[in-house]
Amino acid sequence: MVLVQDLTACIEHTLLKQEADETVIGKLCEEAIANAFFGVCVNSCWVSFTSHLLKQTKVKVISTAGFPLGTASTRSKCSETEQAFTDGAQEVDFVMNVGWLKSGQPHKVLNEFKQLVKVASLSPLKVILETSLLTQDEIKLGCKLALEAGIAFVGIAFVKTSTGFNSMGANASDVQLMSSIVSPHAGVKASGGIRSLSSALAMLDAGAERLGTSNGLTILAELKKVDNLSRKL
Repeated sequence: MVLVQDLTACIEHTLLKQEADETVIGKLCEEAIANAFFGVCVNSCWVSFTSHLLKQTKVKVISTAGFPLGTASTRSKCSETEQAFTDGAQEVDFVMNVGWLKSGQPHKVLNEFKQLVKVASLSPLKVILETSLLTQDEIKLGCKLALEAGIAFVGIAFVKTSTGFNSMGANASDVQLMSSIVSPHAGVKASGGIRSLSSALAMLDAGAERLGTSNGLTILAELKKVDNLSRKL
């Protein structure tokens, strides 16, 4: 049985909706602190604000770049990544240009990855592949390009399944495939559609080391309920 502290240490408490305001971002941070989540994941415009709220805590600030489509220019992604780290982000999740990969132009994807690695210096990056839009071979290629670009040598690096903005998010088979390619050099973050304890555990069993979800409180409540029941038996 997974322990509460083990689960919370994997969760990035996430709020990436465009209508999110300062009040709900502040509440997100309060919840992350109260439940000892690994971090909060917010859009780059909120990094400075969340960094201020979390500066005396162990909760990490994770930001995004090129989110959610991944179709911004490389220069734009690099600028957003650099600014996020300057504002206090400790990790940045950027979206791969899926169109380039599908157009048979992996060299463009690789070049963008390398430029982002250079901008990040020693700060951790996560590459969002958007697996629901990719074939199995394309998922493998995206993972291999991330490793070739040196993502794994930028602190603790990850490949990430999804933005959560497409019809499908993470699934266990994709997580398992990604892990088989990047492990032990990088980790896998599962995100998108993780709304229950069972789905969270399925991702962890498949090889995910980090979970991005806006349903962390629900998942944690489920785990505590199961734990309480087991103690009574």
